[in-house]
Amino acid sequence: MQHMKPMRVRPDADDAEPPVTAHDTTWAGEARTAAGCAGLLLAALLVVDAVDGGLETWSVALWVGLAVLLLVILLPARVSAAPGRLSVRGLWTRHTVRTDRLASVRWSNGVAQRLVLRDKDGGRAELDPQVLVDNPPLWQLVSTAARTSLRDGTLLCGQTALHQMQRRIDRETAERVFRVSGL
Repeated sequence: MQHMKPMRVRPDADDAEPPVTAHDTTWAGEARTAAGCAGLLLAALLVVDAVDGGLETWSVALWVGLAVLLLVILLPARVSAAPGRLSVRGLWTRHTVRTDRLASVRWSNGVAQRLVLRDKDGGRAELDPQVLVDNPPLWQLVSTAARTSLRDGTLLCGQTALHQMQRRIDRETAERVFRVSGL
């Protein structure tokens, strides 16, 4: 009887998660700030309730629920990128877009400005543009892949948004260098 080596099953290339080469370095601080705000709100509500006449189980549950709701609202999405892909992961969802096959890039309408990316496969990701400003390696991956989309002719709508994003990053980077140099 011959000894057989166990076969390794290799996941399908499209199903495999690409290695993350850049991520939002400000996420942890923003998440701590969100948790701190929720914790302070909870503490303030509990103190006011205790001083006002004592804590009851139902009011504590209500205040905890309110603090959790604030945390969910304030918690930022995690953004990561690999060559040709950008992932935006919220608390319960994950949206991945193929940045090397972008079909459109646009600014969303609303109170908070968002950059919306769509690919030819139907993938869609929405992110705060400040994440790209604060994380040049993320922007570099997105920008490089977007140029591939432009060259291949898949990016039909969005050159203006990409140019605006590039100008914003250049401007804010220059301002940071200016502040650091003390000029």
